Amino acid sequence: MTGLSHKTAAGALAALLACSCSLTPALPSEPPILADMEEPLDLRGEPDDEAARTALQAGSFSGVYLRDARETLEAKLDEPPSVVVARVVENSPAARAGIAQGDLVFEVEVDGGAAREITTPSEWRRLELETPPGAVVTVFLDRAGREAQTRLTFAERVRPAPRVPGERYREEQRIGVVVRTATEVEARAAGLGPGGGAVLVGMSKVSPWRAAGLCFGDLVVALDGRPLTNPQQLLVTAREPARRTLDVTFVREGVTRTVVTRLTRRAQRLKEISLQPLFRYESERGRSEWSVLLGLVDYRATAAAWRFGLLWWFAIEGGDADELQESGS
Repeated sequence: MTGLSHKTAAGALAALLACSCSLTPALPSEPPILADMEEPLDLRGEPDDEAARTALQAGSFSGVYLRDARETLEAKLDEPPSVVVARVVENSPAARAGIAQGDLVFEVEVDGGAAREITTPSEWRRLELETPPGAVVTVFLDRAGREAQTRLTFAERVRPAPRVPGERYREEQRIGVVVRTATEVEARAAGLGPGGGAVLVGMSKVSPWRAAGLCFGDLVVALDGRPLTNPQQLLVTAREPARRTLDVTFVREGVTRTVVTRLTRRAQRLKEISLQPLFRYESERGRSEWSVLLGLVDYRATAAAWRFGLLWWFAIEGGDADELQESGS
């Protein structure tokens, strides 16, 4: 009989623990979107500059298209930058040189000159724009873990490269901004390759960039003096753990400026206190709630209404009415 009682008690304890675990809400894995982020409607899309883009000097043609070899932002925070061949155009200079999809490209030499590191797709596009047709380019690459090199001769590009749709990136931990990829016209006007640069299209009301004088529409072209060849570099650089400030170079109405900006961090807020079954308190933006004695007494409030309850038979509720009243003079 004693053994049965022990088993019953152990079973009840296990059931209680299981119930407690199932009632505990899962912690969020991502911070909430900043409530005070301002994103002007007229900056939601890219400028209509396709006519200007097709009128730009087309540059040389290699036939190789690259992408970032790191698949996620977490990888970009932990791994060095690298690019991989995403596509090779049939019968192009790259195809004749034996470059294949999946090759990692890490360095080039133009006509036997100094080595030039390639870490982002925009650096390769800038190489195509700056290198004249007929130039011999030595490409150093990695194929299946083995280093190799090959040579290709750039050809004249007979039509503009395809337009690459822009993307938006949110940095809401250290700066509080939203940026979009610069268009090819914007990037090339700032001396960057297509895909480089970042246009500021959103800012938190307490963003340190706002305090430093940056404005919506500014084109960020460099961080700490290093060209911004990919907008995601902004997120990676800002989130370096030991970093406290960031030198930001940007272009506004054709004028280049540099400012030193500080970095911030997410504010912390107590969201819940629980002493089951006696007391529970929970708070989120615009809402709070507390209860005692398994909810026999509870109180809930939002920005527009409140409710107090006692046992199951008494409750009082109030809040905003559906009309305005004159304010006192």
